Amino acid sequence: MTDPLSSWHRLAGGCVLLDGFHALKHAVRFGAEVPVAVTTDRRAALALAEELAPDVQDRLDTLLTEVPEETYRSLVPRPHPTAVAALAVRPSRQDNLRTLELPRSAPVVVLDQPRNLGNAGAVVRLAAGFGATGVVTTGTLDPWHPTVVRGGAGLHFATVVERLTVEELPRGPLFALDPEGEDIRGVKLPDDAVLAFGSERSGLSAWLRARTDHLLALPMRPKVSSYNLATSVAMALYHWSAGGGASAP
Repeated sequence: MTDPLSSWHRLAGGCVLLDGFHALKHAVRFGAEVPVAVTTDRRAALALAEELAPDVQDRLDTLLTEVPEETYRSLVPRPHPTAVAALAVRPSRQDNLRTLELPRSAPVVVLDQPRNLGNAGAVVRLAAGFGATGVVTTGTLDPWHPTVVRGGAGLHFATVVERLTVEELPRGPLFALDPEGEDIRGVKLPDDAVLAFGSERSGLSAWLRARTDHLLALPMRPKVSSYNLATSVAMALYHWSAGGGASAP
């Protein structure tokens, strides 16, 4: 039997950390390649699988190796309550770019120079839940950072997640959320929309604002400064999924 500890150290540099049972569950469910998975209590982890993820229970039974708690804690920066961790192969950038260029039946979410890792993870989780084509970030934040993957509960494998340059943004009508825009409730978002959201601190960058086809505003009570980034994405994706508003010109 292959030693899980040696396999972990051999693969860690080229793989993504799946931190916790739910991240592993979702990654397996959506087809991730998972070469190694460990837990401090195999029986408890498989009981969770039987209760919450019977569709992947057999696969997790094959994957999970029990290790001492000290070993587990040496592998993760922040132990998860479920005491489960795994490594998964990150989808290739080339495959992601090809997928983003295919005809789309759901929007792509663009996070313009985001700063908060937890917010980015929450957006990935939302995008996967709504069936968005993908989540794209610009700037320096790595959307596959372990904290983002943890916040996304492993749902990075249920949608395209990639960091792109300005020139690489996918084609399609670009709708950017901004307080100066038109009320989103009066606009019908097309399925191939690119929905852009500014950073938590400074909003839309000048280059993205210049490229925008439509500026849209979310309904908000006067004197309230802003919504959380993930909340804004949720509101926009819900509006798209509900098919509300009139078609944009």
